[in-house]
Amino acid sequence: MAPSLFNFVDAKDKFTASAKAALTDKNSNSLLSVFNQLPGNETEKKTTLDQALRGVLGDQIVVKQVSCDDYLALIYLSIDCVKEGICSATTPFILLGDVLDCLPLDQCDKIFTFVEENVSTWKSNNFYTAGKNYLLRMCNDLLRRLSKSQNTVFCGRIQLFLARLFPLSEKSGLNLQSQFNLENITVFNKNEQESTLLQKAADEKEDGMEVEEGEMEEEDAPAPCSIPIDYNLYRKFWTLQDYFRNPVQCYDKFSWMTFLKYSDETLAVFKSYKLDDMQASKRKLEELRASGGEHVYFAKFLTSEKLMDLQLSDSNFRRHILLQYLVLFQYLTGQVKFKSSSLILNDDQSTWIEETTKLVYQLLKEIPPDGDKFATMVEHILSTEENWNAWKNEGCPSFVKERTVDDKPKRPTRKRAAPEDFLGKGPDRKIFMGNDELTRLWNLNHDNMEACKLESREFMPSLDEFFAEAIEQADPVNMVEEEYKVVRNPNYGWRALRLLSRRSPHFFQPTNQKFKSLADYLDSMVSKLAKELPKDIPSEEIKTGEEDDNDEDEDDNGDNLLKESNDSPSIQSKMVSNQQMDNVAAKLGAQWKTLATHLEMKAAEMREIENDSEDEEMQAKLLLVAWQDREGSQATVETLITALNAAGFSQIAETLSEE
Repeated sequence: MAPSLFNFVDAKDKFTASAKAALTDKNSNSLLSVFNQLPGNETEKKTTLDQALRGVLGDQIVVKQVSCDDYLALIYLSIDCVKEGICSATTPFILLGDVLDCLPLDQCDKIFTFVEENVSTWKSNNFYTAGKNYLLRMCNDLLRRLSKSQNTVFCGRIQLFLARLFPLSEKSGLNLQSQFNLENITVFNKNEQESTLLQKAADEKEDGMEVEEGEMEEEDAPAPCSIPIDYNLYRKFWTLQDYFRNPVQCYDKFSWMTFLKYSDETLAVFKSYKLDDMQASKRKLEELRASGGEHVYFAKFLTSEKLMDLQLSDSNFRRHILLQYLVLFQYLTGQVKFKSSSLILNDDQSTWIEETTKLVYQLLKEIPPDGDKFATMVEHILSTEENWNAWKNEGCPSFVKERTVDDKPKRPTRKRAAPEDFLGKGPDRKIFMGNDELTRLWNLNHDNMEACKLESREFMPSLDEFFAEAIEQADPVNMVEEEYKVVRNPNYGWRALRLLSRRSPHFFQPTNQKFKSLADYLDSMVSKLAKELPKDIPSEEIKTGEEDDNDEDEDDNGDNLLKESNDSPSIQSKMVSNQQMDNVAAKLGAQWKTLATHLEMKAAEMREIENDSEDEEMQAKLLLVAWQDREGSQATVETLITALNAAGFSQIAETLSEE
């Protein structure tokens, strides 16, 4: 008998009815029963149940009297269905997205509270992989709807939720390329003719001429602020926000002079007019903050000229401005991986930043209340930021350590007693080894580790001492036959390799030269060493002898070896600088993938580079940075030149070798 066919419409109707019954009963038993009774495979039934749940949600949204609790009850039901295995893992996230898209912002706040409280559920194995992208898209859609100035707290909650949801090494939230939010523009009055400060100054001058001395003494309270505010101070003060928004401007000579001048004037005002108390503006500021309680939010600076006197008298406002200076100085003086090598401070700039940093900290300490405590806290936070920058410069390695077989917990073992416990303590103790000679040797020195480090224990010869005989025999003038050379002795060759691995930089240099035997390799190393060792060893006339031969093996151990030996050791061991990487990346452009294969980059790493940036030149720079991170001290100029030549970029390699 043939199995009955799956009827989508009939199954959806049954699931819809069961879902409504499940909402009433507050359990998923009815849905589970219908799922098991229906014919068809699991994929068909799961897809149908997904559609049925979305249909029930659509009916709830159409009925406007439904509360947020009703929406959440359906989402809870979908979560239970996922755990029972009768529903797709993406369904709860799709339902959440539908609800947030259709509700006003005040109700979205309540729904998002549910999302925050269930972050442990979203991070579980059943939901994380399937739903992380849905949650990220949902949060981004919410942020686009919210106002950064009016819904500051809600925006912050969304950001904190994403930080809790994703691991610390998630690249989408790390700003790997150290980009700035250039859209954060502070708008203020740049037209002096429209300034209200000019009219205010004129009015105050007229009023001052009419007021007599006796009337001034009868005032109950002083003016909100004694700082003389004019349009020039107003304009210079708010112009500084553009430098805080885009610190790269400070590396430009003329922009730096403007920043220097405006900063000196602003900080001079802060230094001259200190806030010893909240006297004048305290009452007015409390009225302005009455709705905010003890917390003060500056979502976006208010740049009205009428508020300038109140702002400069506000301790929280001053702290915001001074903290911006410290953050800016940390970027200018810090090491940032993707900062161009041309962005360097000169000595005068570094000196001014150092002195101004001390001044800013001093001003922070003088601002009431708890100035010293606040300054100490800021200094601590910025020091931890240095650790964060260093972690990003290292390529953001994961903090999660993968467990190996050796890391598995072992049964506790009884701790063995230390030798001091049964051999005695103190500098004059004598350790008995069970044999007179062993006891004598062991007690020659009280600290055997220090005895091993003595210079008299250094038995490794120097390069010039060990290879002196080989260099002398390599000189054609001495006419030593090949079979009698020390490099033909296997015992000598073994000791020579051990010495080269410890003392010579040539041993670990990559090369395309192929050698037929150990003796041929040692011949080439002797040729290189002869040119570097002191001239009292006869090395200037050393030749390999192949110049007079027309043998086909000339490329194996003849002129090519001597040609290799002419390479400057500084090039062989010199690391690739940021400027060199910028130059190579600019010339490679879209051809960086050709070089990537010769740098042994994996396909997954290349796809990751393409996802990080759409700019071809930046992709080439990311390739070189990834190669440098992987190779470490082996990422030398010579290695990069070899890869460029192998990839067919001989002109770029030649330019790099000339730098």
